[in-house]
Amino acid sequence: MLMRTDPFRELDRVAQQVFNGSGTWSRPTAMPMDAYRAGDEYVVAFDLPGVSPDAIELDVERNVLTVKAERRPTPTGDGVEMQVAERPSGVFSRQLFLGDTLDSERIEAGYDAGVLTLRIPVLEKAKPRRIAITATDEKHEVRQIDA
Repeated sequence: MLMRTDPFRELDRVAQQVFNGSGTWSRPTAMPMDAYRAGDEYVVAFDLPGVSPDAIELDVERNVLTVKAERRPTPTGDGVEMQVAERPSGVFSRQLFLGDTLDSERIEAGYDAGVLTLRIPVLEKAKPRRIAITATDEKHEVRQIDA
């Protein structure tokens, strides 16, 4: 049998069961993520350990990306007596609002070692570009200056 000495962990576990348990009322739980820009794309990584790839849904509607995943509970049955149940199970959900500068039509998703990684390209029109400067000389002739 496993023993615990942290009384607050037990309180957290009970609160999780009340708010996200298997009762008739439950709400989606947020999933931890990292997001960063790498060159001409944004990368978003979600921690989803123990979630099967077929239990993950990705939807984009207008500029809202929704990630939904379900971690199924540990099987129980005859002869199985749960000693410790700290790993959350159920539905996990997260929504990201994508800016107008991101290409939601070309999002790539990969899942490896419990991490869902999304790559969201920046639209061509939103990438930094150099602007040519034109100047008029004293004879009022227009010439281009390399910037």
